[in-house]
Amino acid sequence: MTKQSSIKRQRFIRMTLTYLLLIGTAIVIIYPLLWAIGASFNPGNSLVSTSIIPKHPTVAHFTRLFANEGTLLYKQWYLNSLKISFFTMLLSLIFVSMTAYAFSRFRFVGRKNGLTLFLLLQMIPQFSALIAIFVLAQMLGLINSHWLLTLIYVGGQIPMNTYLLKGYFDSIPVELDESAKIDGASNMRVFLQIIIPLSRPMLAVVAMNGFTGPLGDFALSSVLLRNPQYYTLPIGLYKLVTDKMGASYTTFAAGALLISIPIALVFIALQKHFVSGLTAGGTKG
Repeated sequence: MTKQSSIKRQRFIRMTLTYLLLIGTAIVIIYPLLWAIGASFNPGNSLVSTSIIPKHPTVAHFTRLFANEGTLLYKQWYLNSLKISFFTMLLSLIFVSMTAYAFSRFRFVGRKNGLTLFLLLQMIPQFSALIAIFVLAQMLGLINSHWLLTLIYVGGQIPMNTYLLKGYFDSIPVELDESAKIDGASNMRVFLQIIIPLSRPMLAVVAMNGFTGPLGDFALSSVLLRNPQYYTLPIGLYKLVTDKMGASYTTFAAGALLISIPIALVFIALQKHFVSGLTAGGTKG
C-alpha cells in the first residue's frame, strides 16, 4: 500500500510539473501575441497608451497598410515576401531531397567530406557573408533581385535540411529499394515512388522551414533590396518604425500580425503530413 502511494505521489508530481511547464510555455508564447493583437486595434501610433483589450478598437491601421500612402507599399511587400517564400520552399524541397537521397543511398568519392562540409557550413553564420554577397550582387547587376535572394535562401537551407532528411531516408529500409529494382525500377523511380511518399513528414518540415525562413529574415534582404518597391515585409515594417517623421508602432503591429496568416495556412495544409509515418507506403508481399 505504501509503495502504491509512493507511485501515485511521484506520478502526481510529474504531472503537476508537466502542466506547470506547459502553462508557462503557453504564457510566454501567447502573451506577446495578445499584446500585438491589442496594439494593432488600438488608436494612435504610440505603444504608451496601448492595452491588450482596446477601449476604442479601430481597424484604421489595417486600412492604412493597403492604402499605398507615400512609401508604405505594404501590399507590394506582402506579395514580394510570398513570392520569395514560395519559390524558396519549392526549390529547397527539390534540391534538399535529391541531395539527401544521394548521400543516403549512394557511396561515392568525397561523400564523407561532403557531409563534413555541410556540418561546417551550419556553424558559419549566414550574415558573415554579407559583404561578399553584396559585392557579387553588384558585379552581376543583381541588386534588388528577388531571384538572387531566393537562391541565397535556398543555398542556406540545403546543409541543415540535408542532414535532417538524410537521417530520415536512412531509416527507410533499403530492402524496399532492392525489391523495386528487382522489378526493373530505376533509381529515379525508386526516389519518386517509394522514398518521397514515405518521407512526407520530414519533407513537410523542410517545406515549412523553407517558407518561414524568408519571412523572418532581415539582414540578407536589407543588403540586397534597396528600392522600396522591392522590399520584403521585414524591411518594410522596420522602415515603418524607424521613420523619423512619424514612427507608427501600432501600424507595425497590424502589419506583423498579417504575416502570420500565410504561415498558418501553410501549417494547416502540411499538418496532416507531420503526423503521417511510414504507413503511407507498403512493402512487397
